[in-house]
Amino acid sequence: MRRKSVSPDFHTYPFVLKACGLLENTLLLAETIHSDLVKLGLLVDVFVCNTLACTYSRGGDVVSVEKVFEGSLFRDVVSYNVMIDGFVKAGEIDKAREVFDEMPERDAVSWGTLLAGYAKLNRCVEAIELFNHMVDLEVKFDNVALVSYLSACAHLGELEKGKMIHDHIRRDGIKLDSYLGTALVDLYAKCGCIEMAKEVFNSCRLKNVSLWNAMLAGLAMHGHGIPLLQYFSRMVENGIKPDGVTILALLVGCSHSGLINEARTIFSEMESVYRVPRELKHYGCMADLLGRAGLIKEAVEMIREMPMVGDVFVWGGLLGGCKIHGNLEVAEVAAKRVMEVKPEDGGVYSVLAHMYANSHRWDDLVKVRRLRDCRWGIKKSAGCSLIELDGIKHEFVSGDCLHVHTDEIYFVLHCLELFQYEAL
Repeated sequence: MRRKSVSPDFHTYPFVLKACGLLENTLLLAETIHSDLVKLGLLVDVFVCNTLACTYSRGGDVVSVEKVFEGSLFRDVVSYNVMIDGFVKAGEIDKAREVFDEMPERDAVSWGTLLAGYAKLNRCVEAIELFNHMVDLEVKFDNVALVSYLSACAHLGELEKGKMIHDHIRRDGIKLDSYLGTALVDLYAKCGCIEMAKEVFNSCRLKNVSLWNAMLAGLAMHGHGIPLLQYFSRMVENGIKPDGVTILALLVGCSHSGLINEARTIFSEMESVYRVPRELKHYGCMADLLGRAGLIKEAVEMIREMPMVGDVFVWGGLLGGCKIHGNLEVAEVAAKRVMEVKPEDGGVYSVLAHMYANSHRWDDLVKVRRLRDCRWGIKKSAGCSLIELDGIKHEFVSGDCLHVHTDEIYFVLHCLELFQYEAL
């Protein structure tokens, strides 16, 4: 068109920019076209500016998005939405909220984009508050908002709130597509309702790999090893290609169920049969699985043959197995590796100190504690569990006595310990 000396206009560049956003060298092309737009004086058109900003956003250049936004003579709701999306993709959710609050008017995309940003960055309390604000203002929400809200509920264990949304979906006849289905399956699985997760999964007509993965992960976290493998067989039979998340769920499920041989088979076939490349997370899961089973030597050999350097999960998994089976020699090697990769992790020092104490190696115990004390920034997160009963959440932190029923809880635990001792 340019070679034919046909002058482009306001209608030409939005299509060209959309095409640029789909290519690898998005930013370079966007900058080139941006200079043309300046020369031709076409940046006075709001549609052209919005498309240019959207192209920069796809390329991850939030600074340029902001420049286009600030330089626009005219702005509409799309202009603000693109700016919010750019900040969300850059992880600058607070700036996105500032733009959102400045908007003269908002649509479903405005709310959904910000809500998705909160959920993606695990700002789940704010995500739920924003959704509740939508409900109060009677804003019509789309599936993006629903999925983000359900994701936040799953992360916080807000089962009752998630159920309310599920009831709303049923009542209003909203189509349960694979994305909504995945969010619901994930919610019910993380909140312990695996049967409800199965029910939602089976009700979805179209099942993509994400939905299958959510179901497999739910079965894995609850230790349902045999059903997990059965669902995986169904997945393959239905022509769904597994990915890295699929294999990880299978390995975790096998680990929780003690299915050592099945895990070995899956791990050995993931590249040759399923064409899924092995990543550190898969090696870490196998190291944990073999370590728990007492197959320390096999785990060490696997780590030695890895094509990449082990991370904290690989060596940490091996260390956990060594702790269970009292293999201090290998534990020292694994602990040293963890300290090199993540020296601020206080847990590794505690594990090693505990093993030294069990072996009566008091000098080494003192050394590892001194090493921990002389290093800055070392922290050990306390164990925490959460349960919801009659709509009320109860949080328990390891070693605390803050719950109103602490005395009764510890009394029952003491009785259980006595019962276990008498049974032995």
